[in-house]
Amino acid sequence: MPRLQSGTSDLNIGGQQLNFETAEKRVQALHALLNRYNYEYYVLDKPTVTDAAYDTLYHELIELEALFPELVSDVSPTGRVGGEILEGFSKVVHESPMLSLANAFNEADLRDFDRKVSVALNGETYAYVCELKIDGLAVALTYENGQLAYAATRGDGVVGEDITANMKTIRSVPMTITSLGKLEVRGEAYMPKQSFASLNKERDEEGAEPFANPRNAAAGSLRQLDSRIAAARNLSFFAYGVGDASKLDNVFNHSVALDKLAELGFKTNLERRIFSSIDDVIAFTKEWVERRNSLDYEIDGIVIKVDSIAQQQKLGTTAKSPKWSIAYKFPAEEVVTKLLDIELAVGRTGVITPTACLEPVKVAGTTVSRATLHNEDMIREKDIRLGDTVVIRKAGDIIPEVVRVIFEERSLSSIPYQMPTNCIACSSELVKIEGEVALRCMNPGCAAQIQEGLIHFVSRGAMNIEGLGEKVIMQLFQAKLIHQISDLYKLQHEQLIELERMGERSVTKLLAAIEVSKQNSLEKLLFGLGIRHVGAKAAKTLAQEFETLDRLMQAETDDLLAINEIGDKMAAAIIAYFAGEGTKQLIEELRSVGVNFHYTGKKATNEVSGDSVFWNKTFVVTGKLEAYGRNEAKEIIESFDGKVAGSVSKKTDYVVAGEAAGSKLAKAQELGITIWNEEQFGQEVAKVKEE
Repeated sequence: MPRLQSGTSDLNIGGQQLNFETAEKRVQALHALLNRYNYEYYVLDKPTVTDAAYDTLYHELIELEALFPELVSDVSPTGRVGGEILEGFSKVVHESPMLSLANAFNEADLRDFDRKVSVALNGETYAYVCELKIDGLAVALTYENGQLAYAATRGDGVVGEDITANMKTIRSVPMTITSLGKLEVRGEAYMPKQSFASLNKERDEEGAEPFANPRNAAAGSLRQLDSRIAAARNLSFFAYGVGDASKLDNVFNHSVALDKLAELGFKTNLERRIFSSIDDVIAFTKEWVERRNSLDYEIDGIVIKVDSIAQQQKLGTTAKSPKWSIAYKFPAEEVVTKLLDIELAVGRTGVITPTACLEPVKVAGTTVSRATLHNEDMIREKDIRLGDTVVIRKAGDIIPEVVRVIFEERSLSSIPYQMPTNCIACSSELVKIEGEVALRCMNPGCAAQIQEGLIHFVSRGAMNIEGLGEKVIMQLFQAKLIHQISDLYKLQHEQLIELERMGERSVTKLLAAIEVSKQNSLEKLLFGLGIRHVGAKAAKTLAQEFETLDRLMQAETDDLLAINEIGDKMAAAIIAYFAGEGTKQLIEELRSVGVNFHYTGKKATNEVSGDSVFWNKTFVVTGKLEAYGRNEAKEIIESFDGKVAGSVSKKTDYVVAGEAAGSKLAKAQELGITIWNEEQFGQEVAKVKEE
């Protein structure tokens, strides 16, 4: 292969004197060669040159671009290593909404979907394309005149984040295609299992928290402002469709559109199949339940689409999802392991929470060594004992839980597990309050409760003091610098600078963050105080109603019960809390250090939201939301005078369901409750804001 000879006076390529024209031709040739070799290696998995040969050409291109900077382009293969650090992500409006799919959880759901398709198509023959549902991040790539112009996340379906710099680092994403005009290609960015394992190994060695699963790792990588981080994480990309199929010539079926994308240089999943019978579709889903772990990437289901684009258009969409497609979600994977121990923790309200310590086992793509046991009643009902062989799964593919005990494998010497009678932290007697399932330590001086209360006070939903995480709080507590929340506002520079891992910059930032938190609106303080039964929503309601902490402290039971959302238990807890001598002293100390006791937010008025879809309606937010955090979604609902509940019931008006919504979504479907995906939620929010 021709090489650029070193030196500046006799540079030549293939015997030709190097000048701008010959360099430009060579750069174009190198682009073509390197793009072809990338395609063969990362898309076809069939490399035709050695790594050494590829590297030789790649470094030649680097040298040419260094000599002739004007030849550097946005589509150069050298751009895949990442570049300058962005200040933030700009927003991108999708040409057409990126709708999310309705979910099927069993055979009955699939047959019901097929029945609706059959009725709507009124006797027409139709076929389904079945594709593996890649567990990654939905992305839209927009090409203009054959070049990758920009890439965006799905976001709320209407507006996404511009992640072009990061997507360019993925070598299975073509920088250029032969198609002219404008073409939006949609697909899934994901992290292969091997890349995920390597990344978590590195993070473990660095002392960083490992990613929970490949999907989180991929999403986290693509939301980095430094594209060099994404480049180092070896992501990949499967194309699964286009925004507008009419942009592809002579394409009338989804399966043909996928073939066309493959011809254009995109990596498409070859495990797709076409079936004319729902029975065959169901058989395909069952096959992949068994085969899913054989792949080098994670899948969490099968996507079923009507193949004909004309029939897709005839079937149409709802506000939240297409009627011509559905996502079959795999049942939660169950695995068997050994229960080695039961660990107990004391929460900020004194509740004793048991956690199962397990023999490490891989479930749903991650290694699990701990699982929730909830409370004493659950342990008793399932008869869980130390040393048992147990079945575990991830609830909603997220939280590990013990499903059942395999009694046939239980030792004859096994004895029932007994919860302690005294607190593991302070030795006080544990009690079970009538009507509650939890054991509780009632000692207000319990060190474990105090630490948990401090951690809660500084958390994001409460006073949101940046830099005061759990580890720092524990460090301050163990150093006897803090014992109650008012002590946080008395910390001095000379005290902090003496602590391990506390440098000048960290101390300065921490003290500044503590000072800023003094100006928080009253509801943040109320929630941070940790009053029993008073969550973030109730705290805001109380702050709006009474406006100052002093007025709330003077309130009587009837004043509290007059508020629509305050019940007997909450009213009694509020009265009891402020009646305590310790509370009165704490409040005065907070007052003396300048903590704000006034509500500074917007006063709720019927004029703004009385006619909105949110007004006086009960919502449940479940699953993972991409554009909104769940707490943010709840705050938005409450700001429009809606109510947010923790569980689905007949009183629920709407369920906002993100990815991996699980049992709450299933119950909402069973009860016939209106379900919004994230896109529809965003649209309704926008409507209210416009009004």
